[in-house]
Amino acid sequence: MSNYSIKTISEKSKIVDTVTNSKLKTYPQGKVVAYWITTALLAFVEGSGGIGELTHQWGTLDTVKIVEYPVYFLTIIGIWKLLGTIAILVPRFPRLKEWAYAGIFFGMTGAAASHAFVGDYGAYAYHIWSTLGLAILALVSWALRPKSRKL
Repeated sequence: MSNYSIKTISEKSKIVDTVTNSKLKTYPQGKVVAYWITTALLAFVEGSGGIGELTHQWGTLDTVKIVEYPVYFLTIIGIWKLLGTIAILVPRFPRLKEWAYAGIFFGMTGAAASHAFVGDYGAYAYHIWSTLGLAILALVSWALRPKSRKL
C-alpha cells in the first residue's frame, strides 16, 4: 500500500512539473532586448516630449503656432504623454498598456497629419517623418511585448 502511495505522489509531481514548466515558456532573448530597447526609446521620447509640452519649451510653442493649435493644447497632450509613458513602463495592467500604445500611435499619426495639412514639412519633411517614425516605434514596441504585458 505504501509503495502505491509513493508512486502516486511521484506521478502527481511529474504532472505538476509538466504544468508548471508549460506556463514558464521562455521568451527569446533577442526579442526581450529588442522590446526593451524600443520601449525605452519610445518612453524617453514621449516622456521628454510630455515634459517639454507641460513646461512650454521653446520648440513646443513654435510647433503649436505653426499647426495653429491653442497653447493650452500643450498641457493636455503633455499630461497624456506622461501618463502613457508610465503605462507602458510599469508592470501588469495589460489593458492600460493597450490604450497607451493606441494613444501614442494616434497622437503621432495625428501630429504627422497636422504638419502635412498646414504644409509644415521642414527640411526633407522632417516633422512628418519623425512623427511617423515614432508611430512605427510604438507599433514595434507593442508587437514585441512579452506575454506578461499582453491581454
